[in-house]
Amino acid sequence: MTGHLNKPILGGLTGFNAGCTPNVPDRRWSVGGVRHTAPVAGTQISDFLELVHQLPEVQPSDHDRYWRFDVRRRVFAYLWEPTRTVGLKQTIAEQIALVAERPEVFEPQFTAWGFGWVVVHLEGVDRDELAELVFEAWRLTAPDDLVTTRDDVLPR
Repeated sequence: MTGHLNKPILGGLTGFNAGCTPNVPDRRWSVGGVRHTAPVAGTQISDFLELVHQLPEVQPSDHDRYWRFDVRRRVFAYLWEPTRTVGLKQTIAEQIALVAERPEVFEPQFTAWGFGWVVVHLEGVDRDELAELVFEAWRLTAPDDLVTTRDDVLPR
């Protein structure tokens, strides 16, 4: 499968991911009143695609400047290769919390039908966090029978 710029979008990625050294934000936390930081390793487009394709009935579609990911004809994610960002469906409360906590990584995209979509800069999240976000977007969108069958098993 190739992307809109005739690049492979899964496996052997070239172009935007090749030789890229992203600006990696720090993740900060406090223990006993002392501030600590640890760099976030970040993820690649290939990580996002591997996670998405582990979920049942996901259908990608190329829309020239972006990719759209549906489950039973309902959209739950977008991918913009040039900016290395994804748009994911979340609850409005989760959208607000993510953006407030790390605005350098998460941006509000839009709200619609009671959901808040968030733009995720892939270089700012690790694979485990991305797996949780992708799974939640899929779970909020997939029909009940698929969600029940999948249970709470995150993609890896």
